[in-house]
Formats: sequence, C-alpha cells, structure tokens
Amino acid sequence: MSASRDTRRLVLRQLWPGRAGAAALAGAILAATGLPLLAPQLTRRFVDGAIGGDDTAALTLIALGYLGLAVSGQFARMLTAWLASRLAWDGTNRLRESLAEHALSLDMDYHGQRTPGEMIERVDGDVVALAEFVVAFLLDIVVSLLLLLGVLVVVLTVDVRIGGVLAAYCGLIWFGMVRAQRLAVPAATRVRERYAALFGNLEERLAGAEDIRANGAGHHVVNRFHQASAGLYRSDLRAERIGGGLFAITTVAFAAGTAIVLGLAAWTQQAGTLTIGTAVLLFQYTQMVRAPIERLIDQLKQYQRALAGMARIGDLLSQRRTMTEPARPLPLPPSGPLGLELAGVGFAYPDDGERVLAGVDLRLPPGQTLGLVGRTGSGKTTIARMALRLYDPTEGTVRVGGVDLRDTDPAQRRHRICAVTQDVQLFAATVRDNLTLFRPELADALSGGGATGGAGAQPTDLAADDRLRAVLVEVGLGGWFATLPEGLDTTLGQHGAGISAGEGQLLAFARAFLTDPGLVVLDEASSRLDPATEQRIEAAIDRLLADRTAVLIAHRLSSLSKVDQIAVVEDGRVVEYGLRAELAADPGSRFAYLLDAAGVAR
Repeated sequence: MSASRDTRRLVLRQLWPGRAGAAALAGAILAATGLPLLAPQLTRRFVDGAIGGDDTAALTLIALGYLGLAVSGQFARMLTAWLASRLAWDGTNRLRESLAEHALSLDMDYHGQRTPGEMIERVDGDVVALAEFVVAFLLDIVVSLLLLLGVLVVVLTVDVRIGGVLAAYCGLIWFGMVRAQRLAVPAATRVRERYAALFGNLEERLAGAEDIRANGAGHHVVNRFHQASAGLYRSDLRAERIGGGLFAITTVAFAAGTAIVLGLAAWTQQAGTLTIGTAVLLFQYTQMVRAPIERLIDQLKQYQRALAGMARIGDLLSQRRTMTEPARPLPLPPSGPLGLELAGVGFAYPDDGERVLAGVDLRLPPGQTLGLVGRTGSGKTTIARMALRLYDPTEGTVRVGGVDLRDTDPAQRRHRICAVTQDVQLFAATVRDNLTLFRPELADALSGGGATGGAGAQPTDLAADDRLRAVLVEVGLGGWFATLPEGLDTTLGQHGAGISAGEGQLLAFARAFLTDPGLVVLDEASSRLDPATEQRIEAAIDRLLADRTAVLIAHRLSSLSKVDQIAVVEDGRVVEYGLRAELAADPGSRFAYLLDAAGVAR
C-alpha cells in the first residue's frame, strides 16, 4: 500500500502554512544550518593562529566568535523547532478536520464494515503519526540534508580528494537507506493495521462491558485482547529489527569512512599541502557528517509510519458515496405533516448482498402513524432506514411528501425528517449543545433569525434559550432541568454519564421538537424502560406526533395502541397491512394473534 500522488498533493495542500509561515520557517532553517558550518572555520583559524604565534587578543576574539556562533546556532534551532511544531500541528489539525468531515459524509454501509476504533485510528492515529513526521522532517531531515550538503561543498573546496571520498561514502549510505525502505514500509504498514485492530477490539469490549460482566465472558474477552496484542507485538518487533539492523550497519560503515578520511588528512598534512588547522577542520566536518546521517536513520522509522499512515489516509479519502445527491433537488413541502410511500421496495446490504427487503409496498397519508410489527431481523429497522434515506433501495422507490427521496435536498431532508432511537447519543458538552447538536443556526431559527453573539444579539440568544427551556418542559424534563446547577450551560458527562436512560430518551424527543419535522421515525424508542418512565415517554410521544406523520417500531405491542395503521413484517416482506382497529378486530389477522399472544387488549 502506498500513498498516491493525489493523496500527497491533498496532504501537502492541508499542511501548507502560507507564504508568511513558510518564509519564517525557511529563514530559521537556513540559520540553523548555516551557523554550524562556520564554526570549524573559526577553529582552523584559532589552531593555525596559535601555532603561528598570533597574539592573545586575536585568539580571544576568535574564541568569542566561536561562542557567539554556538549560542546563535542553538537559538536558531530552537526557533526552527517552535515554528515547525506550530505550523505542522496547525496543518495536521486541518487535515484531521477534513478526514472527519469526509468520514461522516460516507454511506452507512462503509461505517457498517468498520469499527469505531478503526475509524478513530485513521482519523486521529494516522494523522498524529503524520504530524510527528512533519515536525521531524523539518527539524531533522531538511536541516540534516542541508547541513550534509554544506559540509560536502566546504570539504570539496578544501581538498577535492577527501571531499570525493566523503561524498562517495554518503552516497553509499543513502543508497542503503533507500533499499532498506522497501523492507521497512510494509512492516510499518502492518504495525498501523495491528494498532487499528487492537483499538477496534478494545472499543467494542469497553462498549459492551456491562453485558460481558453479566454473562461472565471476561476470560474470553481478555483472550481475544491478548491475541490482538500479540499480533501487534510481532509486527512491531519485526519493524524494530529492521530499523535497528539498519542503524547498526550504518554505525559500522561510518567508523570505516571516518578512518579513511582521517588517514587521507594525515597523509596530506605530512606531505605539507595541508595545515594542522585545516586537518582539524576536516576532522570536525567529518564528525558533523555523522550527526545528520544518524538523525536521518533515526527518522526512517517515523518516515515509514508516515508513509503507511498517508496510504491509509489516501484509502479513506478515496472512498466515495454511492448515494449521490441530485444536482437540482426537488423541494419537500416546507411545513405540515409529510406522507410516506414505499413502492415495490427491495434492498440488500452491500457487505453481504443478502436480500433483507423484497416488494415492500406501504402508503402512509400525512398526519397518520404507522406501527411496524415483526420479530427481530424481519426488516422493520431497514424500512425505517429507507424512510430516513440512510440507504437507497436496490429496487423500487421511497417517496416522502410525494417526492422521491433520491431527488431531495439533504439539508431540507434533515430538517423535515428525524429519528429517535433507543441508543441516544449524548456528548460531553453543554445541555444547549446536546439539544441543538452544535448547530448555531438552529438557535437562530428558534428565535426567529438574526445573528448570534455580540451585545446586539443578546435578546436573540435569550429568546433561543427560552425556546430550549420550553421544549424541555414540553417533553417532561422540566423537573430534571430545574436541578441543573448551570441550566443550559451545564456540561453533561461523556456518553451521558449522570443522566438516566429515560431522561436521555426525553432529551432525544426534545431534539426532534426543535427541528419541527413533518415525519418522525421512532425505532425501539420505548423498550428497556421501567413502567413509570415509559409513561413519561408515551406522553412525550403523544405531544411529538400531534399533527405529524410517524413510523413507530416497538417490541411492546402496548406502545402501538394509538397508531392509525399496522404493517406486519416477516422475512423482509409486508405480510399484513391495514388500519389498526380493523386488524385488531379481525380474529383471523396476524396482528390480532400477536396481541392475544402478548396479552394486550385489542
């Protein structure tokens, strides 16, 4: 796996700091490279001057100049490190945002084939590896290469023979590094893949910690985690062996090269064509060659990880939505309840191709409520996903408000259609942000428009907050809200820590109220709740569904007592469909049989 040219171009575009930042960084790099090259020149003058009998004042001046160069060089390197770190992390943060935005735009079938841990590793782990490499590239690779080139140029001007030997040696080392990269990059790629698998494994186990402990499956989970860790250990060990072997070979080769250069310098000095100061200068430049090469070797592993991460970034960016949006979308009715129609709908999930819906025909007039009934895996949730356009049908058409969902505008679709599920996603953010889902434009709409922020916008903000409080009271969260120490600015815990399941459900209903949808989909919204909480939920549902079209899915048939229509789903087909009252009164209907079996009054 390798990063394509388009991927490199995109990454470089994100990392580009702008002209001012690039100019400042270039100046710091040139200073950090050029100042150390002057130090051996002062050393030569000092040695030759001391041997030649120069006065103490002149030698002291040279020594002070050497000290000034040393201090200036360290300052230039510190400035380079600061600029490189700041500009690199600014750029990689932009890249991280682009990756997250792209990942969120992909179809559900892509996310269904990957764990959250894998996605986190791609969006964050690979980007961090790339950021660390960019910093190392600017600090070590660029500076080291420029310093190496400067040393070779200076040594060639002093003595062509010694410079040629040193250049040949550096060329051999570079050739060896390029050859070693062909072995090292695949090893680093496997390490990144093992990390993604490990994080995915860990995330799944932590998410299911309650069920794992309740069923005594801890030993099995630890064993699976051990296997993932062992795989990472083997891959990382191989990558370390390759990097360590390369470093050892380079160290031996450098010792041989240094001995050759020093031998040539000694022979030339004895021949009388080289001063002792110049010999010391050559020795210092030879020692200066070692540090850049060793830094280049040290950064090879980081380079391998960056290339592997860039390839994985490229793989993510190469993914495209299969559900295309129309160039000229058709508008949904801007207000009022929306009708829902499924005409000959068939569907198979892309990952396995198994047909889960076949020939589904449903028609729900505006303002009515449809209850979907069926065993787990019968296709109820898939029908709900069709209504939300999380997937497109492989056959047939889904219409909302008389418009094919494939022809609608996604922004308007999100506003006019909403879903409330059992697994409510709450964020470590304020109550306000959890209600509006971080959408400031929603607050504008709540208060009748206008900009937010600033002294002039304060009445608008207050009006929006009043609407948020009213919605919380409307869904039955008024008592809970009154206990919050900072009101709407109270921060909720990670994943809604400190808030009950029922309160989380009601908060999800509040979100739905805020968008004022024309079609509401409730999937398993009232299961696993105690009777008292379920009564609060049912009251909130009644308020939410007033004058709205709705699709309800519930295993508790008692929660479907107020729906207008019922569809019984089996093996991806609607086997019974009609008015609830008529189906319940018909003793031969499947729905009546289910009611009797569950002990629910018809």
